[in-house]
Amino acid sequence: MITLTLLHPLQPVPVQSWTFEEEPKIRIGRSTSNEVVLYSAVVSRHHVEIRKAGPEWEVVNLGANGTYINGARVDQALAIDGMIIRLASSGPKILIKIESEDSSSEGQNSAEDESQNIKHKRTNSKITKDTLISIKDEK
Repeated sequence: MITLTLLHPLQPVPVQSWTFEEEPKIRIGRSTSNEVVLYSAVVSRHHVEIRKAGPEWEVVNLGANGTYINGARVDQALAIDGMIIRLASSGPKILIKIESEDSSSEGQNSAEDESQNIKHKRTNSKITKDTLISIKDEK
């Protein structure tokens, strides 16, 4: 399971989260065909893809303005639990949380257990004037 959390642009607090359980790839960008849709002037229509690569995940840049990890532009990188990627040098920041299938469920409360059964989870969202967020509608 992988959870992507959009972080507030000025504070290290979550704005919105998406949880995926079985998707082999997760696309992020402005286009509504993405699994995670972010409306921002610096985000490309198809900006970044997070792909399952065997037992691990990788981050692949697709956007013209680049994807950054720790301030360095990357074309492709191994996704590590707890890492933060930035879309463009000044764009939205996304926290990546990866939970392995065999990890312990100790410490999880019943609400978290219940949320694991939801394919895409949306938390409370705050919309800034620069970034509007939406979730791709299920068909």
